[in-house]
Amino acid sequence: MTAPSPECDLVFDKVHIALQGRTLLALDVRIAPGEVLTVMGPSGSGKSTLLAFAAGFLSPAFASAGRVLLDGHDITALPAERRGIGLLFQDPLLFPHLSVAGNLRFGLPRATPDKAARVEAALAAIGLAGFGERDPATLSGGQQSRVALMRLLLSTPSAVLLDEPFSKLDTALRHEMRELVFSRLREAGLPSLLVTHDHQDAAAAGGRIITLE
Repeated sequence: MTAPSPECDLVFDKVHIALQGRTLLALDVRIAPGEVLTVMGPSGSGKSTLLAFAAGFLSPAFASAGRVLLDGHDITALPAERRGIGLLFQDPLLFPHLSVAGNLRFGLPRATPDKAARVEAALAAIGLAGFGERDPATLSGGQQSRVALMRLLLSTPSAVLLDEPFSKLDTALRHEMRELVFSRLREAGLPSLLVTHDHQDAAAAGGRIITLE
């Protein structure tokens, strides 16, 4: 697969997913560079299933058709690690055996020059300068979420999937993290898909909203 350009689009081309003969969702949409498309719906409507299909780990129990295109390249049959898609979950999922800096270094491509300087600059950019040697367990929930976001960005994905990333934060932190996440995604020109139950998440994303029944 040819490497996608720095700014590319994410396309769900006539995607259809069913379970035991029952249609869960049908989607045909293009997400532009820097755009956040929000998918909403009740539990069981297929939101997480759509993320799994896009990311490459859909359970064989589901029947799927259609394609996922990234910068015009069909990535539907590629394994998850070769799709160029980053994921941000409800939990930060930082590696407990690595320091904060170690978690960020993990996100950097192997051939990145001067990783230490890149990590220090990344920490400063999220207001955590000097936190590199800290154990992730000593960080607050908001600080852990910022590290998870920066680790994702340092991995240079070509698109991003967001699975209710603010749902476990308190109200003040949700507002702060929404501002940080969506501004960073726009700056990076990353097409992004957000699934959420929260209408305030959707409003903050500022893009189109698709509601699954």
